[in-house]
Amino acid sequence: MFYNLLYPLHEHISFFNIFQYITFRTIYAAVTGFMIAYLFGPMAIRLLTRMQIGQYIRKCGPETHQQKAGTPTMGGILIILAGLGSSVLWADLTNRYVLIVIAATLAFGLIGFVDDFQKTVRKRNKGLSGWAKFTMQCVMALLVCLAILKVSGNTRLLVPFLKSFTPDLGLAYVLFGMFLVVGSSNAVNLTDGLDGLATGPLIISYVGYMGFAYVAGHLMISDYLQVTYVPGSGEVAVCCGAMAGALTGFLWFNTYPAEIFMGDVGSLPLGGSLGTIAVITRQELLLALVGGIFVLEALSVIFQVGFFKATHGKRIFRMAPLHHHFELKGLAEPKIIVRFWIIAIGLALVALSTLKIR
Repeated sequence: MFYNLLYPLHEHISFFNIFQYITFRTIYAAVTGFMIAYLFGPMAIRLLTRMQIGQYIRKCGPETHQQKAGTPTMGGILIILAGLGSSVLWADLTNRYVLIVIAATLAFGLIGFVDDFQKTVRKRNKGLSGWAKFTMQCVMALLVCLAILKVSGNTRLLVPFLKSFTPDLGLAYVLFGMFLVVGSSNAVNLTDGLDGLATGPLIISYVGYMGFAYVAGHLMISDYLQVTYVPGSGEVAVCCGAMAGALTGFLWFNTYPAEIFMGDVGSLPLGGSLGTIAVITRQELLLALVGGIFVLEALSVIFQVGFFKATHGKRIFRMAPLHHHFELKGLAEPKIIVRFWIIAIGLALVALSTLKIR
């Protein structure tokens, strides 16, 4: 909104030239997102507490988690409002990629809201059924990927480290993108099991894709680094900055011991929007590195379930997702969280290095 209102003034007042720079608006989108989440965080905690929207803890989980029962949840609403609110203020709302990111975030947020509402308000412990949730995610992801394809018209896949190998997937690219977006959404949801565990890597991931979006949307830089040029995708960096800022403000209250949890209304749309941004920037495969923590958590569940069924009751891990395994081995929760953050930073740096190693 600031951009759309003030940018036309750059032709008359030199000061407003700064609004044409994506870097400037990305920085202030991050600051704005942080301030909204930070300032309204205490209000959100009080409101959710008064409405008795508290976290339900399953008895099959680690016993130490029982003390977290009743902690205000659905804090993802605060993150989404802060992140999208900042995006609306600082991003170019005529940019179709920006509109797609906003739409994807709201769509997956609606799924998460319904799921959380069923669990916390209607007291249905499992919320939406797995198939209902998965079906809705697939439909939303399909629409998002079709919209991206309509704007870009590009179905080639950029492979990290290989500058000349860009296979054209054709219409299969839509299915691939759908798998990526849904997988990202669910992987973040699985990771959100400890105080700040998902929030930290999400901040790191959004910062990483902030760089990818800027590079993909800059003709000269993308040409120099030999990555696919995606006209208009640079504006998505503003959205990434806004979400990273909002998550940082939320982390102020979500860090151990957490005063508020994001819930499915936070984890599902944040993972979904991250996958959407990966598709827009043509850095789909690098999501496995940038969001490596989410991938490891999801794989630990897949391997655990598969091995359990194949061996009729045997387990690879003491409990899945992976963070519960380390909990049951006796590691303190803050130590697990910070170590996962460190791994996330390392993976993101490796992913960013692929821009030059080609």
